[in-house]
Amino acid sequence: MAYVNIVTALAVLQFIAFGFLVGSARVRYGVKAPAISGDPVFERYFRVQMNTLEQLVALIPGLYLFSHYFNPLLAAALGVVYLVGRVLYASSYIADPAKRGAGYGVTFLPIVILLFGGIFGAVRELI
Repeated sequence: MAYVNIVTALAVLQFIAFGFLVGSARVRYGVKAPAISGDPVFERYFRVQMNTLEQLVALIPGLYLFSHYFNPLLAAALGVVYLVGRVLYASSYIADPAKRGAGYGVTFLPIVILLFGGIFGAVRELI
């Protein structure tokens, strides 16, 4: 379970790091708070952070459900795949939003596996 806790903390820290990138982009591109639009490159940084927040809402319960009903080490490994996917997503989205697909896929697939695994495990326990 410690591995799952570490991956969870890393996912939240990654989100915070993306927030710092948004703050830096805000200064670099002259987008004053509370605005969330203006320079298109700033908006890319902002969307990376917001999309990451959206994904965290699914990732964290998935990690814990899967680890409870199946295997914590496998859950943590899928979480690491998610973390790598987020880095790939961020770098590709910031460079060219049209090329974000691979990073999104590497992020989304582990989440789906974790959630469906957790649901399957819970239903199996009920039966």
